[in-house]
Amino acid sequence: MNNPYGIANLWQQGDSVTRTVALVLLVMSVLSWYVMIVKALGLIRLQRQATAAADEFWHSKSMEEGMQKLGSDRNANPFRALAEDGVNAARHHAMSRDDLHGALNVSEWVTSCLRRSVENATGLLQGKLQILASVGSTAPFVGLFGTVWGIYHALVGIGVSGQASIDRVAGPVGEALIMTAFGLVVAIPAVLGYNALVRSNKTMLSRLSNFAHDLHAYLVTGGRVGQPENVVSLRARGESA
Repeated sequence: MNNPYGIANLWQQGDSVTRTVALVLLVMSVLSWYVMIVKALGLIRLQRQATAAADEFWHSKSMEEGMQKLGSDRNANPFRALAEDGVNAARHHAMSRDDLHGALNVSEWVTSCLRRSVENATGLLQGKLQILASVGSTAPFVGLFGTVWGIYHALVGIGVSGQASIDRVAGPVGEALIMTAFGLVVAIPAVLGYNALVRSNKTMLSRLSNFAHDLHAYLVTGGRVGQPENVVSLRARGESA
């Protein structure tokens, strides 16, 4: 038995504005759930695989072995990107004494490159979260607009019919209020998902920062990164800078 005051009746009785608002809320809901699922799966993969590889990195016998443990795809593993950028920065500084950045202390140059790499990783981790923030902040107002328009549309219909009994008023107004509920149903998961992802990202970024700090210490205090014949100890380069 069909509910005369249900969602199906709201869709059938609503005008183009009501239906457009409902479709907008549906798109916002689908988009927010897509972002939450994709980002959550990506963080789970990073926590299980990339973080474990980063821990194994420091048990390697050489930088080359450590880089192999981090994988070959820097886009899939921010620890790989961080290590690669740090090694390249240290190597480039050691081999480019005559460049402008050669006048910088090796520690400052490596620190700057590692900081940029962490910032790039932060951008990737935080990407698409603005969608959740936008949905969480605007969906209730979109639903409220649908409610106001629905009530207006219902009252106009009641005025035209000339009947203002409780059964004539309760049905259309109740149907309009469903739009407010839709807005909350879309907004609440988006807000909760946003907060959860931001909290998880902070944990991952903390691990990246710790990894960058250890990598900086290794590269600056004597780790050899090359292996062109003329590569010297970075500690000696730092002292001579």
